[in-house]
Amino acid sequence: MSTSISSTAPASTGTLRRPAPPNTHQMALIIWLSVFPTLTIINLAFGQWLEPLHPVLRTLVLATVAVPIVIYGLAPQLLRLRAHILTRFLNRRSRR
Repeated sequence: MSTSISSTAPASTGTLRRPAPPNTHQMALIIWLSVFPTLTIINLAFGQWLEPLHPVLRTLVLATVAVPIVIYGLAPQLLRLRAHILTRFLNRRSRR
């Protein structure tokens, strides 16, 4: 996986350096890290209730519940965590 850690501010200005936006591979990982546990938990919690449903209807229910959790809850948190970690790394590296 390629890690992009270029900054939007030069190191010599004394301002905080910020990481570049996530690339396609990083976004895929963030989405997977959000979707997999969400679907697993939903299936464990509601599996018996969803089992008798037609597969298409079951998928509709899962997607209707999982997508908002991922888009509004988990993915933004993981993106903030990524930015926090890379910002600390960039700023620590620029002080050397």
